[in-house]
Amino acid sequence: MASPLDDDELASDDYYSLLNVRREATQEELKAAYRRLCMLYHPDKHRDPELKRQAEHLFNLVHEAYEVLSDPQARAIYDIYGKRGLDVEGWEVVERKRTPAEIREEYERLQKEREERRLQQRTNPKGTISVGIDATDLFDRYEEDYEDMVGGGVPHVEINKMHISQSIEAPLTTKDTAILSGSLSTHNGNGGGSINLALRRVTSAKGWGEVELGAGDTHGPFLGMKIFRNLTPRFFVTAQCGLQFSSRGVRPGFTTVLARHLDKNTMGYLQWRWGIQSSMNTSIVRDTKSSHFTFAMQLGIPHTFMMMSYQYKFQDEDQTKIKGSVKSGFFGTVVEYGAERKISRHSVLGATVSVGVPQGVSLKIKLNRASQTYFFPIHLTDQLLPSAVFYATVGPLVFYLAMQQLIIRPYVRAQKEQDLEKQRESSASDIAKKKQEAEAAVLLMQESVRRIIEAEEARMGLIILNAWYGKFVTDNSRKHERAKVIDVTVPLQCLVKDSKLILTEATKSGLPGFYDPCVGEEKSLKVLYQFRGVMHQVLSGDTESLRIPKQSHRIDADT
Repeated sequence: MASPLDDDELASDDYYSLLNVRREATQEELKAAYRRLCMLYHPDKHRDPELKRQAEHLFNLVHEAYEVLSDPQARAIYDIYGKRGLDVEGWEVVERKRTPAEIREEYERLQKEREERRLQQRTNPKGTISVGIDATDLFDRYEEDYEDMVGGGVPHVEINKMHISQSIEAPLTTKDTAILSGSLSTHNGNGGGSINLALRRVTSAKGWGEVELGAGDTHGPFLGMKIFRNLTPRFFVTAQCGLQFSSRGVRPGFTTVLARHLDKNTMGYLQWRWGIQSSMNTSIVRDTKSSHFTFAMQLGIPHTFMMMSYQYKFQDEDQTKIKGSVKSGFFGTVVEYGAERKISRHSVLGATVSVGVPQGVSLKIKLNRASQTYFFPIHLTDQLLPSAVFYATVGPLVFYLAMQQLIIRPYVRAQKEQDLEKQRESSASDIAKKKQEAEAAVLLMQESVRRIIEAEEARMGLIILNAWYGKFVTDNSRKHERAKVIDVTVPLQCLVKDSKLILTEATKSGLPGFYDPCVGEEKSLKVLYQFRGVMHQVLSGDTESLRIPKQSHRIDADT
């Protein structure tokens, strides 16, 4: 089960971590953890007014955690949506004894009602800028034509076409949406533009319909309609018809697509198009976590072809993908290969080399920045020249590596530092509060820890000698960084029971007596302990489970 905490929700709000129980903990395990902490924090056990006040606050936190986790309905909400999910207005009308799936559906309904209030302020802008570059002079030039010209030794590279498009969505009601789009294009000095307005209505949970009106100086007015419908949970159909008005008369067009889920990751499509470019197309698309495969065949006028493409997805944080495709038909044959990679939080950079007959060699560079796409197709040569293929392949790779070292990595590093600083500033007051709670908890634990140590010493059991939690600097290349750790010896000893210490798979900053000493940074727990008179030591990741004592932790076993 995924963690209920969002990135911006403090780990100390993790109720499982606070009680130090598994996410699959039974009611008996919850009761045992709750009773133990109640004995530690009960206000009546402390006479000092300040300690009594602190104990009362911590007791209430533990009680709140137990109340949520011991209630099956509240626990289901918390497991799915975290603490903030419990704060959504309307839960009081939800029937008891609902399943987690029913609770999820109810939550989404309540969230939808809240979102409707902000619906009028929302748009979904999308845009594309494409700049076509003719660089054939780099490879196809005739040297004798330039010998007598001033500056003839410099190849001529020019922009021969450009396309700009933009669209926005404006929700009118919960079911109706208006979509306004426009585009401008120019090619070798000739250009034109168009503007379109579409009105979409969601007719039911199974479908929607759309009416589109358009006008332009190249194709004339356009009137169209589109319908989408789910026929079964695994089968859907779309149908689109339109009338294009021009000086040559009215040109009707019709397109229909039938699609079916063949299995969990595979879709099959059948498309029939009638009108200006009539065709029949069938394709199979398989998309998994690690790959994407497409096979398509089309019979049509003027284009008939067969196409196959494959994309491999690396499981890294940069979401690297490599791809290749082959397309062959009456127009010739084209082979494409390329790669794309995430270069920042909102940007993806990709490059594709296209080699074909009779198209020649082209390099296509694409940058996706949020909802904007920048596309740069560079035509290198009309012939199949090995030199053009080589430079189209190696050039972008060398350029990317240089940009990665000189610009991208420094920028991403600076951005991370900036985000980390903002996170620290926004959570500074909360962290200060959690620090006070942790220090108060340590004071309240002193008497219990003294008794636990006496009992463990009597049986030569588990004694926590030293324990630190936070950021440790162990890499020599990071010696300039400062370690940020806190002493958690007392809190850990307080969790020892019957010569055992068990920590669950949850961030340890939520444990009693802990807090986060370095927000947003990687943390670990280092423990030096004694068991049966023998020294042990262990270093554990922040969200790793930990059970001690263990034979593998013996210090003399490593020497």
